[in-house]
Amino acid sequence: MNQKSTSFLASLGLVLTAAIWGFAFVVVKDSLDYIGAVYMIAIRYSIAALVMALIFIKKWRLLDARYLRHGLLTGIFLFTAYTTQTIGCDYTTAGKNAFLTTVYVILIPLISWALYKKRPGWYVFVAAILSLTGIGLLALGTGDRAGLNLGDALTLVCGLFYALHIIWTARYNEEGDDPLFLTLLQFLVCALLGWAFAPIYDGDFPAAGLQNSRVILSMLYLGLFSTMLCFSLQNIGLKYVQSSLASLFLSFESVFGVLFSTLFLHEKLTLRMGIGCVLIFIAVVLAETKFEFKRKS
Repeated sequence: MNQKSTSFLASLGLVLTAAIWGFAFVVVKDSLDYIGAVYMIAIRYSIAALVMALIFIKKWRLLDARYLRHGLLTGIFLFTAYTTQTIGCDYTTAGKNAFLTTVYVILIPLISWALYKKRPGWYVFVAAILSLTGIGLLALGTGDRAGLNLGDALTLVCGLFYALHIIWTARYNEEGDDPLFLTLLQFLVCALLGWAFAPIYDGDFPAAGLQNSRVILSMLYLGLFSTMLCFSLQNIGLKYVQSSLASLFLSFESVFGVLFSTLFLHEKLTLRMGIGCVLIFIAVVLAETKFEFKRKS
């Protein structure tokens, strides 16, 4: 398989990741009525880590001090991002939570510029701004309250740490790390941190909630699909797709979140949301065209 085909398949994997994460908004919203935010993170990452450790058991031979450092750092970034996002959702609306998380689309090229002294092309900034504008039109309803609250601030922190997670994961992939094994180590770090902090933040273990079959199915979906499959696809995608472009594909999470809410929660698809879809489509086409132009040049 040539490089162009590999990049195309990796891009499709990133879009699939965004779709699965978009549906996870519905699943998480329902499950938070039974399980605390940090316990949810601990359970979903434990499921993902256990299954992935069994599937890729031979990859444990790669473990060394370098992988431990890389897995610990990126795992802390990932845990902080998901914890602040999930807790923040309790204090703000789902639309603002989804929109503010995507600040990482702009933060990635800016942080990369500061770290590596390589200024991104103008089209990256234009595409990122168009994408954020479109996501805002899709995710923000007219009834949202103006101004930032605690949940909004926590969600912005999530965007920062998610950007750091993407940047450092891409960096370690470029250095030759196995993307699947690095993903497994990140899951283990998130699971361990989740079990350590859940009793402090959420209190007692939610044994009663886990007796609900609907909750069990939700945890399996979050653990196997939204966590194990999606982050594997994401980290593989980051190995073959430029991080700025990958962030645009992943930002479709909010688009799918609104669309799935419309389908399953019967929310109205307004003209404003349609305009948001158009802006995001233009952003992705702009980014794809310019990246293709640079490769041909």
